[in-house]
Amino acid sequence: MPWRAAPKAALTSPLTLIIAAVTALLACFLGTAAVLQASAAGGAAVTYQSDIVCPDYYGPVFSKDNVPAAVAPQVIDSVRRNAPAHGFPTPVTSRYTPYLFGTEFNGDPNYKVVLAHRDQAIQGHLDVAGGSTGAGFVLGTVVAGAENIKVGTTPSIKGTPIPPVTGLYRDLPDPAPRWWCSQQRNAVVSRLANDPLDSVMFANDGKTFDDTVRALNIPTIKTLHMSFYDAPPKTVGEAEDLQERGKALIAAVKADLGSRGLGDAIIGSLPFERSVEISNQAESNVLISILPLAAISILVGCAGIGTVALQWYQRRHPQLRLLSARGSGPGALGLLAVAELGLPIVAGGAAGAVLARLLLGVYGPPGELNDGATLWGSLVAAAILLVSLALLAGVISVRTHREFELGRVRSGRRKKVKVLAFFPWELLTAAVALLGWNRLVDYSKGSRIGNPLPQVDPLALTYPVFVVLTVGLVAARLAWLALHASHRARLWSRPALQLAIRRLASARAPVTGVLVIGTLAIGTLATGIGIARGQEEALQTKSAIFVGAETRVDTESVVGTGKVGLPASITDSTAIVGELTGAGNVVLVVDPRTFRHAATFGPLDGAEVDRLLGELSSPGAGVPAIRIGNDPAQKATLPVGLGEARAVGELPMFPIIGTKAGYVVSRDSFTEAQLRTVPKWSLLSSSSMTQVTEALASVGVMTAVNRVTRESALDALPFYVVSWTFSFMALLGAVLGVVAVLSLLVAVEVRRRQNALAGALVLRMGMRPRALLASHLMELGALSGLAVVIGVVCGVSVAGLSVPRFDPATFLPPQSALPDPTPLALTVLAVGVLVVALAGWIAMRSVRTARTAELIRA
Repeated sequence: MPWRAAPKAALTSPLTLIIAAVTALLACFLGTAAVLQASAAGGAAVTYQSDIVCPDYYGPVFSKDNVPAAVAPQVIDSVRRNAPAHGFPTPVTSRYTPYLFGTEFNGDPNYKVVLAHRDQAIQGHLDVAGGSTGAGFVLGTVVAGAENIKVGTTPSIKGTPIPPVTGLYRDLPDPAPRWWCSQQRNAVVSRLANDPLDSVMFANDGKTFDDTVRALNIPTIKTLHMSFYDAPPKTVGEAEDLQERGKALIAAVKADLGSRGLGDAIIGSLPFERSVEISNQAESNVLISILPLAAISILVGCAGIGTVALQWYQRRHPQLRLLSARGSGPGALGLLAVAELGLPIVAGGAAGAVLARLLLGVYGPPGELNDGATLWGSLVAAAILLVSLALLAGVISVRTHREFELGRVRSGRRKKVKVLAFFPWELLTAAVALLGWNRLVDYSKGSRIGNPLPQVDPLALTYPVFVVLTVGLVAARLAWLALHASHRARLWSRPALQLAIRRLASARAPVTGVLVIGTLAIGTLATGIGIARGQEEALQTKSAIFVGAETRVDTESVVGTGKVGLPASITDSTAIVGELTGAGNVVLVVDPRTFRHAATFGPLDGAEVDRLLGELSSPGAGVPAIRIGNDPAQKATLPVGLGEARAVGELPMFPIIGTKAGYVVSRDSFTEAQLRTVPKWSLLSSSSMTQVTEALASVGVMTAVNRVTRESALDALPFYVVSWTFSFMALLGAVLGVVAVLSLLVAVEVRRRQNALAGALVLRMGMRPRALLASHLMELGALSGLAVVIGVVCGVSVAGLSVPRFDPATFLPPQSALPDPTPLALTVLAVGVLVVALAGWIAMRSVRTARTAELIRA
């Protein structure tokens, strides 16, 4: 039976098997990749949110101020007893007393301290500089060093002695280390002039703290805080599970305390709940956004399966006619196609699903997958395979039914086919592209109204694809018309070119098909990469201009005016910048010698900035200044007492100033009295925030406010979501590129006999092999070159128009811009040259290896 022997019979046409397997592989790869991409985006969002919140905020937090001292032990006991039942470890408990005035050290009763205890603090999270960790308290080295308080000193509070100072610890810096993040306001002493606190004294153990509170008869615990340090969640599923267990624990603790009449003794909260919502939204946004792209890719795969079915039908036509004559129905003949091609299709689809999982780290976001993501991806791949097999059987069944049972196709149907062929489909795609553009205009407004992520509009996201598709269809229609009229070409003086034109004209349908797929592939690839990288670069440039350096800290005027010199540890990496406003301008006062080394300039040309900074010391009337902004009405007036500005050059933007109207002037142009009038001084540094604040503290400068770093200045998640979305578009373009390359190579291989016969004839007529090779390269190069040029130009243009529209922070300069497309264009060109060379070699190989019998059959 033919059905039983079908798998073996399929081996007679290995090319068809390969095409079927590769088509199924690409379709299942993209379908599975869409599911995995969205899940990985959710995991990446969870990881990002975990990195920006305190490490003990992933689970529930129990916290309250002014807890009665007698109630606190019952609250702590309740949380500790209920936590294991809900999968949480032992909580880390933090307790702080109110400010205790009248604390006495060495006979001086004028100190103000806070007594505190935090589990695990002494054991590894405080830098104990001396002494032991026996029963007692550790005191900060700032007060101990300034007041010569030694280890072993027994302090007293309002005449009541407390356990001795058994050790000294280095005061926590501001900002505090990550483990202390949630305790910033309680454990870190701010050395501002109006802060009455001298030091936080940490008890070495909980019993010492409790005994001291009872001995001092302190009625309330100023702050009671209990939280859990556990591994951060890696996926949305883990984060949601953590939240559900946290809710259950809060309910259990509330019920336990409520039974004792202490229901309001503590407040339970879930600080990470909002982060979970945002991560969920990020996953949904990416999934909904790439669904249209995934649908397009699956449709392309189905079209490929349909083409494979038609090719198989043409090759098996005599056998199908014989089987039909013997009584086999269309359904049975369709199953024959499935019997022959089903195994390679299933194998290719399974390989595509496996590759999508293995290569996720290459094309997808850097996040972990949810537990069910792989299963859902496999189900999508299985559904695509079922549709592919059904489509294969359906195409064969319909064709055999129409030809063998209904006879010749009626002329009316042929007219309909002609109408469909000449219908201007590009007008429909252009209309969809225009609709998407109109929806894209307001795309970035979602992040301005309290929503941290851009709004979801799948139609807006399909705009770039439909623009590229429209251009591809227009190019294909023009190519079709040109090839239809190519019989008028008379270029026999250049036979290689004439033969190339005739070969293209004889295969108009494959040529236009490859042109459309190639243009769509390259254009989609260029668009996806351009928009994705554009948002990544926008995040970097916006943070650079907004912060001005890796770290920015506002500090005291004594540092700005030079009364207190910068510590040696940060001198080479830090610049002092003054800022003042007035007369409608923002004026930045810089030291040109140090500013260039510390600041970051984003998209500005470093050499031009260096030149202009050097011009700030040029002689002349007025204060030499760099003019910032593009306001033609900007006046040259500086704030009162500073004189008139003399512009030595212009820049569209500048660190800290942004694109606002302003001037950059050198501090050397100011007198000491004028420098003292500058109201705001900041430090710009390429060092970390901890290094800067610790260095300032070492020289006695404790005022470090408005701290900001490039890493924390902007919420990067909206930029990442756009990048993750369009990285899938780039993946789609890469896969379509593989389809276009395979289509070109298959088209050449399918014409092997024709190429062999034509090549043998022209060689016998005197054409040189080199000229014949040149003819094939002209033919293939014209097709590939046209696809490359149209795809790159269209893709880059669309990306250039779209990048600013997808900017989730349009309120911050500079505007998102297209990154340099040259590397992509050169890469695509190099790949195109290699493909053309390979296809030309295949065409010439058919001429060199052709046998006489094969030429006779051709």
